[in-house]
Amino acid sequence: MALCCALSNEVPEHPVVSPSSGAIFEKRLIEKYIQEHGKDPISGEELTVEKLIEIKTPPIVKPKPPSATSIPATLKLLQDEWDAVMLYSFTQRQQLQTARQELSHALYQHDAACRVIARLNKEVTAAREALATLKPQAGITTVPQPAVAAEAGGIANQPTEQAGMTDDVIEKLQDKASVLTLERKKRGKTVPEELATHEQLMAFKTLASHPGLHSASVPGILALDVHNSDTSKILTGGNDRNATVFNKDTEQVVAILKGHTKKVTKVIYHPDEDLVITASPDSTIRVWNVPTSQTTLLLRAHEGPVTGLSLHPTGDYVLSTSDQHWAFSDIRSGRLLTKVADQTNIPLTTALIHPDGLIFGTGTANSQVKIWDLQEQKNVANFTGHSGAITTIAFSENGFYLATAADDACIKLWDLRKLKNFKTLQLDEDYQIRDLCFDQSGTYLAVAGTDVRVYWCKQWQELKVFNDHTATATGVRFGKHARFIASTSMDRTLKLYGLE
Repeated sequence: MALCCALSNEVPEHPVVSPSSGAIFEKRLIEKYIQEHGKDPISGEELTVEKLIEIKTPPIVKPKPPSATSIPATLKLLQDEWDAVMLYSFTQRQQLQTARQELSHALYQHDAACRVIARLNKEVTAAREALATLKPQAGITTVPQPAVAAEAGGIANQPTEQAGMTDDVIEKLQDKASVLTLERKKRGKTVPEELATHEQLMAFKTLASHPGLHSASVPGILALDVHNSDTSKILTGGNDRNATVFNKDTEQVVAILKGHTKKVTKVIYHPDEDLVITASPDSTIRVWNVPTSQTTLLLRAHEGPVTGLSLHPTGDYVLSTSDQHWAFSDIRSGRLLTKVADQTNIPLTTALIHPDGLIFGTGTANSQVKIWDLQEQKNVANFTGHSGAITTIAFSENGFYLATAADDACIKLWDLRKLKNFKTLQLDEDYQIRDLCFDQSGTYLAVAGTDVRVYWCKQWQELKVFNDHTATATGVRFGKHARFIASTSMDRTLKLYGLE
């Protein structure tokens, strides 16, 4: 049996064995290795030349060296080079194996770390959403109020019989209209000095995005309103059957209003009081006290889904639509004052009271816009020209203009004095329009739908388009003096735009 050197893989002339690893080496090779590294090349343990054990083997007969003196010197040089190459090759093989092991371990750790980070990020996101959606803010009571329990708890429930438009009510409406008309004449065509200029509006950018106002399990915000006097308070209605009051300055949820049994599609923030009015396809209208998050009035003016909701300028009455009917109710006493059926039996899709409060407009499923006299309870004018159901309407604060939109991707502007269409803004063919809103001065018109865009009413020029929402925008409102714009979307976010 021939011995083999563990370093050179050659038969050793002077074999020695390492007591550490039990491997056999050529004596001169292992001595050089020990001088350089001081350890066994196989086991890696410390090793000295003295510990090496020589192996007695029969002498190897070699041919006699050539007589030329230069040849042995050359052979000796080659032998030394060979020894060095063998030692270097062995060291490289060891280092390569070690590097492979370290790389494999590092890749495994990196993969495991990525998986852990991804899982933790998902858990953190879910926890934040749950916290923002479900956890009541400090001092807020969010007690669910099902209709039956609400009525049992003493909430005023609207009677189904009509109380009628009494002389007192009509006089109140006329007095308010006179005051508002006089104020409008005093203002004239002057624009408030504090109003944002069109150059400033063009420079608006996204300032904040709030995704945690409504539940993530049923995504989508369907309605939006901003408090008229305290524009830091923003009201939203969601697919999760809740309405949420949010303070944009403190970025805190003020109240979560729970009680509707279906999604909340219409919301109104009372301009002078801390009251909120909401409507839903559950056929009810609720009036809420924001500080207590409690329903103070439950109106049942309709049997079908409520499609339109508008507060009268007096702040005491609310207009609502459902199926082929519109209703006018007192939010103080809970009385149904009047309920009128559209003689064409076409479903009403939206409603809005004129800024003066004596007339209002409704949209229909057959693309008509109807103007009604509130006192006479009669249809006094019809606007045709759209194709598709009317989705939203908006009166300008100047009292003369009406903006309407339908499923035909266009916005039509109507002059109420001449009862005719004077401007049509045609958008992209597949553009969806979900909401329209004039600012308080009537200078700008905002559109929410496939995106959020703003028009300058003086020239009906498009000033700005916001494409931040990842789904259809459902609501848009101006802040005071158009200093900011708020929008909501089916992507569950409330976004705020303004100057940085």
